[in-house]
Amino acid sequence: MEKTNTLKQLLIYESASHSPYRNLAAEEYLTRTLPANTAIMFLWQNENTVVIGKNQNCYAECRVAELEACGGHLARRPSGGGAVRHDMGNLCFSFIAGEEDYDVTRQLSVISAACRAFGIDAVPSGRNDITAAGAKFSGNAFYSVGKNHCHHGTVLIDCDFSAMSRFLTVKKSKLEAKGIESVRSRVVNLSMLCPGLTINAFSGALRRAFGKVYGITPKERELPSFELYADRAEFFASPGWIYGADPPFTDELSGRFPWGGITLRFSVENGKIISCTADSDALDVSLPADAARALVGTALSRASVLEALQGLSGGADIASLFDYLPG
Repeated sequence: MEKTNTLKQLLIYESASHSPYRNLAAEEYLTRTLPANTAIMFLWQNENTVVIGKNQNCYAECRVAELEACGGHLARRPSGGGAVRHDMGNLCFSFIAGEEDYDVTRQLSVISAACRAFGIDAVPSGRNDITAAGAKFSGNAFYSVGKNHCHHGTVLIDCDFSAMSRFLTVKKSKLEAKGIESVRSRVVNLSMLCPGLTINAFSGALRRAFGKVYGITPKERELPSFELYADRAEFFASPGWIYGADPPFTDELSGRFPWGGITLRFSVENGKIISCTADSDALDVSLPADAARALVGTALSRASVLEALQGLSGGADIASLFDYLPG
């Protein structure tokens, strides 16, 4: 069914903080308190940060000790997808809208329009990337708070690729799935395609494109008082949220599928799975936990696993990891 456009105003917010925890909390607050008939664009930057997806294992995605030894920050976002590195050569954006006005295609067209202002042809690619000249410059992810939706992502303007390679550990299977050899070979800074391009210049182009694409003149707003979401910044900075819990396990299975990669870690007693956790860069943030829950108590056989995962999006793919088992 076609959506009805109910938009009456566009709001733009920009964060002066470079703390990933404050910025994630501010974004969540804007999503939770979105006024009716409103779409928001929130612009922000994080300094020397690796941000992992909600369902990822931080130690599998990032050289955590090395990052923290040089004063970097590790953060976990509430959306799915893979790990990314932020620095001051990277601009982060968030599009926030209600059910009737949330449109990923339209939101991506804002990024594309801003790129065209500098003679750069931007093309959506794969699950959640935007590319230019055949290389990725933007990754996108998504989450919801009630009926309000947030689409956020990155724009590489002048990032330090050596630090990206130093701190991120990209699995070989992910690179092979994309037909590339290294994390550095798959990304590009927009300043490489438009020499002299700056964060400020691109930020201005985004503001203009936001209004042009939606046909409404945006209004600039100051962020709400930090006191209103300080508790959530504390939550996003907490070790329990960032590092998660890694219970003991006896078996591990991994696979990569069109919707993303997944790693299952589980323990077996008396022929049944008694505990299970799942790490994944899937954009569907509920899939890993749903799959792990479905497997607990399941007999260790192909038929039982397939039955347990039946009905889950991606369930048949996950069940195929158990094809080594007897029927």
